[in-house]
Amino acid sequence: MLTRRSFAAGAAAVAGLAGLGLRSRAQAAPDALRTLSDGQLEMPTDFVLRGIPDATLAEIGIDRGALGATHASPCNLTLLRGPDRLVLFDAGAGTNFMPSAGKLPESLDAAGIDPGEVTDVIFTHAHPDHIWGVLDDFDEVPFANAAFHVCQTEWDYWRSDAALAEMPEDRQSFVIGARSRFEAIEDRSTLFKPGTEVISGIEAVAAFGHTPGHCAFVLHGEGAPVMVVGDAIINDPISFARPDLSWGADQDPETGAKTRSALLDRLASEKMRFVGFHLPNGGLGRVETEGAGYRFVPDA
Repeated sequence: MLTRRSFAAGAAAVAGLAGLGLRSRAQAAPDALRTLSDGQLEMPTDFVLRGIPDATLAEIGIDRGALGATHASPCNLTLLRGPDRLVLFDAGAGTNFMPSAGKLPESLDAAGIDPGEVTDVIFTHAHPDHIWGVLDDFDEVPFANAAFHVCQTEWDYWRSDAALAEMPEDRQSFVIGARSRFEAIEDRSTLFKPGTEVISGIEAVAAFGHTPGHCAFVLHGEGAPVMVVGDAIINDPISFARPDLSWGADQDPETGAKTRSALLDRLASEKMRFVGFHLPNGGLGRVETEGAGYRFVPDA
């Protein structure tokens, strides 16, 4: 079953989004597509750069010795407004992951948006900084009127025995946290498969590797398409200059590297705007080829 509701209810939700008219910010009203900050993650630099030799970093222009002990990674949530829908990609970290993150409620308030206005929340994957925000301090779902959309593979993985057995001990809270969030939204969740439209005009794209069911999304509409890449492309400049390099946060580093290279090639060849969850300047920009790799060109 692709839904925890009836098929008819799911079809009605899709029909209700027909005519959303997704457009890039340059071609529409300023609020049609925007990013909202959830704060930032603060991670040990050694974890972020684990397995990358100093000589490789130097080729990219990074001096490991000049870096601090902690790496700050911004968290950008994508918000898409249509005539009758308000779609949020991911839900942020909430208040129980790390103090530097979980700032989405303040960002929504600053933008004059009540969480109850959100009609759909679409998840790239179920890591804490993307899904724990579906519960507040009182274990209530702040998006009171939203339907939730999760990749079938991602949903099945985090609820499986294998997820807990395979996860390192220091990350087993990721599994427990994902399960509790999925349980809280189960009755309001629709499960999708890559290659299909999650809701009208929003195409799910397999971007596996970071997690088993990680997805990107292409927003189609009247203007040029825009891609939401989640954590498939996670660091500037390393992910662009050397997409083949593995990352400590990728659960399947080899698949993650292949996914990253394929997405960057598509973004560069199609000159498609995109949003990266952990990229600077709000994460909005384009990809250009540079030498044997690529570079991130943020929106002005």
